[in-house]
Amino acid sequence: MPGHEQQPKLPHHPHDKGYKQLLAYKKVFLELLKTFVREHWVETIDENSLILVNKSYILQDFQEKEADIIYMLKNKDRSIIFYILLELQSTVDYLMPFRLLLYMVEVWRDVYHNTPQAERERKDFRLPPIIPAVLYNGSTQWTAARTFKEMQAGYEEFAKYLLDFRYLLFDVNRYSEEELLNAANLIASVFC
Repeated sequence: MPGHEQQPKLPHHPHDKGYKQLLAYKKVFLELLKTFVREHWVETIDENSLILVNKSYILQDFQEKEADIIYMLKNKDRSIIFYILLELQSTVDYLMPFRLLLYMVEVWRDVYHNTPQAERERKDFRLPPIIPAVLYNGSTQWTAARTFKEMQAGYEEFAKYLLDFRYLLFDVNRYSEEELLNAANLIASVFC
């Protein structure tokens, strides 16, 4: 309407922007991994080998949802892409494994298209592994499937032939206060 200014569009979830800005710092992202992921490969990550990928992937079917933070871990012999999806909501998203798959495919397509043809046609060409993760701060328990196969009908019968992956879940409201206080770092303080 004439004479009325349009209000700027607020983020889909107001906390998304704060978490996104916070996790854009390599040190904080590394704290997140080292505090809450109990895997050997996490301990070997050096902050200097992390590269923030400054690109956003918005899927056509999920217009208000986007991959918020993507890190690439560069080491001597391979690249690993860490993928953090910051879709903070009060309800569980039961399509999350499917959404993660679509984002992963978009990242791989991007890698493929940015790799010289001669290199990607070589026998030893490999796509980088992607470790998908979800940061969730809803008030209810996260009950969506944690693996992709669980979204496929009859997966028990055909399991060995089906595409599958598991994603990391950072369920902010499920960490105990003691666990967060013992971590004694910035990301744990924010969660607390």
